[in-house]
Amino acid sequence: MRLSTRTALAVGATVPVLVLACGLLLLRLVAADLHTQVDTQLRQRAAAVLPEARSLLRATANQRPTAVEQARQRRLYTAALDVGVRLVGPQGSVGGGPQPDDSVPLPQQAARPTTLRAKGTGWRVLSVPVTVTRPSAQGTLWLFAPDTATATQLQLVRRRVLTVALLAAPLSGALAWAVTARVTRPLRRLQRRTSGLDPSISAARLDHSPSGITEVDDLARTLQTVLARYDEQAGRTAEALATARSFSAAASHELRTPLMSMQTNLEIITAHPDLAAADREEVLDDLAREHARLLGLLVMLRTLAQGDLVEADAFGPVDLAEPVHAAAAELRRRHPEAGVTVRTAPGLRVYGWEPGLRSLVDNLLANAIAHGRPETGPPRVGIELRAGGDPDRPVAVLTVDDHGPGIPGRLRDAVFQRFHRRPGSPGSGLGLTLVAQQIALHRGTVTIQDRPGGGTRFEVRLAVAAHLPDPSGEPTLPMRRDWLTATAALPQGFHKDGS
Repeated sequence: MRLSTRTALAVGATVPVLVLACGLLLLRLVAADLHTQVDTQLRQRAAAVLPEARSLLRATANQRPTAVEQARQRRLYTAALDVGVRLVGPQGSVGGGPQPDDSVPLPQQAARPTTLRAKGTGWRVLSVPVTVTRPSAQGTLWLFAPDTATATQLQLVRRRVLTVALLAAPLSGALAWAVTARVTRPLRRLQRRTSGLDPSISAARLDHSPSGITEVDDLARTLQTVLARYDEQAGRTAEALATARSFSAAASHELRTPLMSMQTNLEIITAHPDLAAADREEVLDDLAREHARLLGLLVMLRTLAQGDLVEADAFGPVDLAEPVHAAAAELRRRHPEAGVTVRTAPGLRVYGWEPGLRSLVDNLLANAIAHGRPETGPPRVGIELRAGGDPDRPVAVLTVDDHGPGIPGRLRDAVFQRFHRRPGSPGSGLGLTLVAQQIALHRGTVTIQDRPGGGTRFEVRLAVAAHLPDPSGEPTLPMRRDWLTATAALPQGFHKDGS
């Protein structure tokens, strides 16, 4: 049912009820006014008749001749004019004019006008006490006014109220339908513009100009928001599918070599059960290395895919010292021979994804251990977390130093690309790609430098939580996140020092 029809029916049903309610109130007011007029007339007649009533009561008490009493009665009726009068005294009662039968019982008193019902007829009744001191006599003067005029007028008002109510139903319904149909034109125009939108097959979106009607404009903005969220979710779904396909392709391509090597070693062991102990141990060691490489590659691919698909609501305040200390403790456990020094400044909180920040630190340390070994002695890694940047925009600065041969300047532009490995590297070629991905997600920078005294220094800079570029207080994710699906171009603000 259309909104205009619903409104017309609602108004058509409501208006007669309101008219009847107002008519009932009007009837009460009219009845009160009519009774007030009659009551005023009764009081005026009572004031005029009261002296004659005293004279008649005095004549009756003095037992004057009948002619005198009759004269007093005529004067009493003349003073009453158009109202009925009845005087009740010690010697009986006399009365004249319109009034109920003597058989109708009167109230004990009616000092204020009241209504008396008798044989289907209504009367307004007023009683006034009459006292004669000489000789001592008491009586009651009753005055009556018929209530027929009041009932007739009230009946007329009642019929007119019912007539107005019956006419108001169709007229108000039709008027409400016309007004609602005109008012809802912007809503119908909005419906026509949105009925043809199909976000799954067309890129057309709702173009709404303000109509001046708050509800319609709010609905249009809500529809635009829904369509925008649909586009966002469709894009995220497409990203997820692309990431899944790339994961499958990368895994099948990169795992082929270690799996084939493992297969070859297994065939050697199977075909030569009497293989010499030294050769057998060499084959088993090779199997173990390839197995570890395979597991590491799968873990790296999974972590890279998680970074590509992370949502903004996963971010929150993180004390950067916590993932740094946790990663250093894990490095000491895995490489007890390595020398690891950690220096951190307290209170450096960034707004980030904690698993991603931990992955960033883990891979920087793993890279330092794998590629930063000195020519002699155990590997040494130095980790420092300090405050830096300008006073109006402070940053957290994380440096990781090793004592290895360093990275030539011509190679520093390539070390963050997927599957980039130097000859003989035991890694998967994804560790620094994960570092670059997390730097991009957190809107930070990473710089490759020469460590004073020899070796390599990775310097990471991240904005602290209270001084983010985004005024809302939360970092916005980069528009392009394809570190797994493609060799992503470095985002704006991502630096590698080639000097």
